[in-house]
Amino acid sequence: MTLFLPSLVGATGSGKTKLALLVAQHVDLEIVNADSRQIYRGFDRGTAKPTAEEQAICRHHLVDVADPEESYSAAHFGAEARRIAREIHARGRIPLLVGGSGLYLRAAEEGLFEGPAASPAIRGRLHERAQREGAASLHRELTRIDPKAAARLAPQDVVRLVRALEVHELTGIPLSEHHARHRRETRVRLLRFGLDWEPSALARRIEERIDTMLSSGWIEEVESLLARGISEEAPAWNALGYAQVRDLVRGRISREAARDAIETATRQYAKRQRTWFRPVQPIRWLKVTSDEEFAPLAVEIARQLREEHSP
Repeated sequence: MTLFLPSLVGATGSGKTKLALLVAQHVDLEIVNADSRQIYRGFDRGTAKPTAEEQAICRHHLVDVADPEESYSAAHFGAEARRIAREIHARGRIPLLVGGSGLYLRAAEEGLFEGPAASPAIRGRLHERAQREGAASLHRELTRIDPKAAARLAPQDVVRLVRALEVHELTGIPLSEHHARHRRETRVRLLRFGLDWEPSALARRIEERIDTMLSSGWIEEVESLLARGISEEAPAWNALGYAQVRDLVRGRISREAARDAIETATRQYAKRQRTWFRPVQPIRWLKVTSDEEFAPLAVEIARQLREEHSP
């Protein structure tokens, strides 16, 4: 049976959660989080995690499902998201993926090949080669054996380059072909909506959001996380802005420097998100200039969800 899996995507700070909650006022749905950092317990303020009040308005899934030091793969997320979506359909409701983590969304929509277990020997050799010859050397080799995978990876992305080369060495099959086979086995019917702000307007929203987060408990939250003894190597610290706030709490940088660094990193991330989603087809882009436009958009999205939904 084909799974109906609609989604609401867009750059960080674009108002996806707010719009999704408005949609939920007009159609029976449950939200499936597709933000790769909202899965971590305790990392709330800086990830703009839905509040308890917001989660009471509409049921949310895949929020607070992992410990901060736990590695949580996109492939695992994708399998969980599809399982939960089927359960939501079984209740006669509609699942709505909401988030801006492109890889997580792709994992839910297409599935990801999880691959063979890691080989410490192969990884060690490839990392040693990257240090000796540079990451570009790995990228050139991957371009030769798997040009499709290489085209998606940055030449300096050592971790993913190593994994792609490792999978090929262990299986004899390019990683891109593994992904293609996996996608063919995943039967999903998609309906994608995307929030599209003019870049300067989105930049202003990002600035305002950062200031609000810093003044409403983000610093205190990080102090509490550090007091709990969470290692600075924990995956959850990779959430946008948390390393900078941690450095502020540790006294390594000033509040002004932390705020400026967070703004720069957030703008860069938003730009990467737009780049990721641009070639994804089809997305029904919703051009907005203010939050006042969300209410009529929510009505229209709800209408399209009802029309597309097959109980």
